[in-house]
Order: sequence, then C-alpha cells, then structure tokens
Amino acid sequence: MYRLKPGIKQNPQRRWELPDRIFFGHGACHILAGTYLEIAPLKGFHAERIIPGDGFAGNHIFVTDGEIAFDFHGYSLRNKLLLHHTSGWARVSDPGWYCRIEDVDFNLLDTRALNARKMLGPDQYFGDPRIRARSFLERIDHIDSVKKLARNVD
Repeated sequence: MYRLKPGIKQNPQRRWELPDRIFFGHGACHILAGTYLEIAPLKGFHAERIIPGDGFAGNHIFVTDGEIAFDFHGYSLRNKLLLHHTSGWARVSDPGWYCRIEDVDFNLLDTRALNARKMLGPDQYFGDPRIRARSFLERIDHIDSVKKLARNVD
C-alpha cells in the first residue's frame, strides 16, 4: 500500500503534481468516479463508498456494476477490490479497523455535496481534476480491459 509523504495532501500544488494513479488513489477518487459516471464508458455502473469506522482513515469511492469495479487501479472484480482495500487498511491501521460499504447517493462532482462529507469539490484543487480524470479515462480501452478481466476469471 502506497503511503504519501507527510504534508502532501495539505499542499495543493504538491498534491496536484502527484502521478495520476496516486492523485486519484489518495484523495481524489471521488472525482475519478464522478467523471467516470459522467462519461459512462461502460453502462450500468454506479458509485459505492467504503466508509471506515469512526476515528479510522481509509475512505474510498469507486464505480461498479455489482461484479466489476473501476478505480485508480483500473478494472477488477468488485470483491477483489474490496478485499485489497480493506485488508490493506486493516494491516496499516490501529487494531480494530472496520468499514461499511454504501451506495453513493450524492453528486460526486458537486462541491457542496462533497464538502458536507469532508471531501474537496472539483473547484478546490490546484487545477481542474475533472479534465485530469477525463484524460486518465480516455487512455483506457474500457471494453478490452473488461474482456481481459473476464478471460482471467474463467
């Protein structure tokens, strides 16, 4: 599990300068998920949120169709993404780390809705993360990625 150096998340320019996968994996996952849903490269996806227990870190938002998931890692099986995320946070956190999974019922690109949940809105970054997310998503062959995933599962 990648750990950011202290102070990066508090410095908008240093955060912005992170490589895409780290940027979207450490604080801007909601922007990537919201942009994915806006562009809809594959139909039938919705956003889910991993919410750690009180006092724990490890919030994460990804999109899924219930079986396949997408986040900054790319496409994976939903159950594998959840296992990777939860076991990683349980390993590096204080004992007793736990979480719950919820469907996202708010606009992932709306600053007011995001701020109410202690997340930055798209206009609160050093640059425009929606443009960055679109560029990230455009570099992926979504259909081929899902086909490869299905072949590896069979």
